[in-house]
Amino acid sequence: MIHEEAYIHESAYVDEGAAIGSGTKVWHFCHVMGNASIGSECTLGQNVFVGDNVKIGDRVKIQNNVSVYEGVICEDEVFLGPSMVFTNVINPRSGVDRSNQFLETRVGKGATVGANATIICGNEIGRYAFIGAGAVVTREVPDYALVLGNPARQVGWMSRNGHRLQFNEKNAAICPETGEEYRLADGSVRLEVAG
Repeated sequence: MIHEEAYIHESAYVDEGAAIGSGTKVWHFCHVMGNASIGSECTLGQNVFVGDNVKIGDRVKIQNNVSVYEGVICEDEVFLGPSMVFTNVINPRSGVDRSNQFLETRVGKGATVGANATIICGNEIGRYAFIGAGAVVTREVPDYALVLGNPARQVGWMSRNGHRLQFNEKNAAICPETGEEYRLADGSVRLEVAG
């Protein structure tokens, strides 16, 4: 069902059965398959493809030329940069039907995937993780992790607002934009909750 407050550009194709939430904008030359589910207040830039059974949360931004294939789940507030790539089969061959072997790829709440990055299927991108432009992700990415390169390697940690965290000798860091405090322990980062 397409919510009456969703905007679908006249050049876009939305197949019957697709669900599109309130305030979502589907721009030029997009194609949304019939069993896809897209939340509220999302933006699909020019030439975006959303496959069958894809689940996209609320306030997700998908930039131009991105294909979100079956098996991908994007939680709320995910950012997918221009021309980034998802895969859904580990060992594709043109002459071998592997359509029943799609692997799930989950992109956690608030995560960013930079322009031209590639996400190999079957991996989970943690909440608020940051995948640098052009990175090739071949394994799990922890919450708040900053990964760069090919293959992608973790080089630091990011705040919820997308600032690199600098941890002191007490394993604490402050987001320079929000003042939120983060704690590093046992190889993972958590946001400290006041109170």
